[in-house]
Amino acid sequence: MIPAHPEQYATDVDSAYAESPEDATESLSLSMLDYRFEHGRRYHACHDSAYWGPNDEQAQSLQALAHRMYCITFDERLFLAPVVNPQAILDIGTGTGIWAIDVADEFPAARVTGLDLSPIQPTFVPPACTFEIDDVTLPWTYDSEQFDLIYVREMFGSIPDWDAFLQQCWASLRPGGYIEVVEHSVTPTWDDDTSLGSIYASWEQTIAQVEQVSGRSFSIWRESAQLLEGSSFQDITTRSYKWPISGIDPRLRELGRLNQLRLLQAVEDIFLRYLTSTMAWPYDAAQAFIERIRSTIRDEQRHLYQPVTVVYGRKPCLNSENL
Repeated sequence: MIPAHPEQYATDVDSAYAESPEDATESLSLSMLDYRFEHGRRYHACHDSAYWGPNDEQAQSLQALAHRMYCITFDERLFLAPVVNPQAILDIGTGTGIWAIDVADEFPAARVTGLDLSPIQPTFVPPACTFEIDDVTLPWTYDSEQFDLIYVREMFGSIPDWDAFLQQCWASLRPGGYIEVVEHSVTPTWDDDTSLGSIYASWEQTIAQVEQVSGRSFSIWRESAQLLEGSSFQDITTRSYKWPISGIDPRLRELGRLNQLRLLQAVEDIFLRYLTSTMAWPYDAAQAFIERIRSTIRDEQRHLYQPVTVVYGRKPCLNSENL
């Protein structure tokens, strides 16, 4: 795992050996910043094919918007798992680090580590909060039984083998520690007689094609409970929520307004790279498809929402419950 900002972690080194590690760190840092640009959007340099989304300022602003939406949804709670006085927390796919920073402020005694593919996090953070750059689908170098909580949010379309990923989470959790997986659907649903017509069928079919070509699931929001159960986690709990898109209930007006604003940009973040690179669509065709989806999102006559799930499970303690 590579520090996101190596200058924060400088240590005293014997002068005879100082040059080589510094040169290596500088080389790694420069390679992380050698971002890839496609159709005017900026993408990760580290294992750039491991994640579908851009990491530019537009994408970062959407992360801030999403974080606010999660805070509203969960009544300002940063996680729902019943973890008491955590000492070590790992945030998978930390992005801008906004969740990790907030949780480090709330639990100043905890060591909080945020992990991502790009060093886009701020340099001024709480003392116990650090950021590292790596691909979570590769073998981990964390100590076994290190964390009290592993937090996973919006990793849909990013993990090729969730069973292998959860095995690594299991190994890095302390007995009694929790994993929490927070995900939402990338296609809308509804509870009444709303009809989206052909665009909705195209939307779902395109996601299915992307899943097939990429080998990565975009439906983790409805799969995570079964995945945790298959990985031997216990006390698995699922909480379900709705993020309105249009036809907004007055009680959810702020959440719906934020979600509609977010989705109008996020559909490009989700689809553009997969359509133009993975599926070889012409750029103009991809943008035309994205604009059709945006038209649906803007239509206030449709009562659409996105399902959101929070699923958490506990690694068993080494006591009689396992006998």
